[in-house]
Amino acid sequence: MTLVLDSSAAMAIVRRSPEGRAFVRLMEKNEKVIAPQLFIAEMNSAMSKHIKAGEYTIDMAHAMLREAHNLVDEFFDMQENYIEALDEGIRQDHSSYDMFYLTLTRRNGATLFTLDRRLIALCEHLEINCIHAMFVTPSCD
Repeated sequence: MTLVLDSSAAMAIVRRSPEGRAFVRLMEKNEKVIAPQLFIAEMNSAMSKHIKAGEYTIDMAHAMLREAHNLVDEFFDMQENYIEALDEGIRQDHSSYDMFYLTLTRRNGATLFTLDRRLIALCEHLEINCIHAMFVTPSCD
């Protein structure tokens, strides 16, 4: 089985939040974890915000970034599905960023791990496998 990990789920995992711990418990040892290259930029952006807010030191952020990067077995070049991501984003009136994860999930018959509520709703609408916060815990933002 293949799992697509988005940056919101990865942040939950490396922050060791209740949702992150639940995601880890749901991952199987033989599962292949994939993500678009965009994942790296999104993780860097999230860490930068946490550092600026005084929540993490630069050393903590580096360690968490490495941990998040190591969760992924294979990164997919965004050139593989950029047209599909654009078209799907326009069709669904949704962020192109999220569409890289959604189309990668659909292309690989995978399951998406995310905490993004809009993306969750779209996956449910399109009948794309998705494990998310509402499954893990109903009180997550």
